[in-house]
Amino acid sequence: MRRLPIVMLGLALLAAPACTRTLVERSPSGPPAGVRVGGAGPGPYPVVEVVKKVEPAVVNVTTDLFQSSGTGGGTGRGVGTGFVIRSEGVVVTNFHVVEGAQRITVITSPPESQRYEAHVIGGDPLADLAVLRIAAKDLPTVPLGDSSKLQLGEPVVAIGYAEALPGGPTVTSGIVSALDRTITANDPNCKVCSNGQRTYGNVIQTDAAINPGNSGGPLVNLQGQVVGINTAGASAAQAENIGFAIPINIALPTIEGAVTNPTAPVAYLGVVTSDVGPSLAFQLGLPVQRGAYVVDTAPGGPAEQAGVASGDVIVAFEGKSIDTSQQLGLLIRDHDPGDEIKLEVVTAGGSRRTFTVTLGVSPNPLG
Repeated sequence: MRRLPIVMLGLALLAAPACTRTLVERSPSGPPAGVRVGGAGPGPYPVVEVVKKVEPAVVNVTTDLFQSSGTGGGTGRGVGTGFVIRSEGVVVTNFHVVEGAQRITVITSPPESQRYEAHVIGGDPLADLAVLRIAAKDLPTVPLGDSSKLQLGEPVVAIGYAEALPGGPTVTSGIVSALDRTITANDPNCKVCSNGQRTYGNVIQTDAAINPGNSGGPLVNLQGQVVGINTAGASAAQAENIGFAIPINIALPTIEGAVTNPTAPVAYLGVVTSDVGPSLAFQLGLPVQRGAYVVDTAPGGPAEQAGVASGDVIVAFEGKSIDTSQQLGLLIRDHDPGDEIKLEVVTAGGSRRTFTVTLGVSPNPLG
């Protein structure tokens, strides 16, 4: 199941006439000097030049999502976009792109795409901003512009992995349609949002198409500078050709703070759990009445590598009894990545097992 960004966009197909009138007569020897016909000619094409500069720094951000829901769990995959601002592997994206992720993977643009495990080093969940780091060097970067200088009608280009289509990022172009908009978008997964709705203030409105998968990608001017972070679009039922981006000037303090003072690595077990109580124990036929029931494990995560499986109940962590999922989480965060711990579980069959687990680094310590 592919997780889409917080606002789903309808795609409207506009009918076009079968032919158009030519406003400049062709001469027997060809078109007048300086007039391109059918895209022919040496250019320059401003959007093409912008894409050449920016595309190498645009990355695909893919997340593995594991969330509990009642007694069951949900697994899925989210796809978004990001862009590299530091050659040593600093990537900017939307927070909702990595929200709830148990694993974050950054894939660089083709033709020589590389895959990297990523983790969040800072951001602002309420402002929908996340800054990631990957273990890479000498990556192409994109410069940041000045969104305060944007003008209505100014051409802009959006680049991102729209609809998770294979073959590299999608490029759309348009203009700045409005400035300083305030919009509200549904985000039921947002822990800091009121009533499951995220509010964006002072955003840029553009008619450059922004579709699911574009979230977190750059909105750039014709100088190839990032002026906004693509984040949402209006549904076709409400309007056509309306997308929104967070102005880069608003995002800059958060970005700089994450780069200067990155969030300390947080220990990670790689499990999604639910509290065990009499009701859950009866419903699932569990052999114990307390503990943290393992709904799911992150593929390749510390718990799975050690042998912990879905259906197990964690009853002790380093010799300390576990009654709830919250208690387990607090004990994990009391340790550092790389710590070796003992985990006692009761299997679905009733047997007790002890696993030695080496804790990893949380992909998203912000939540």
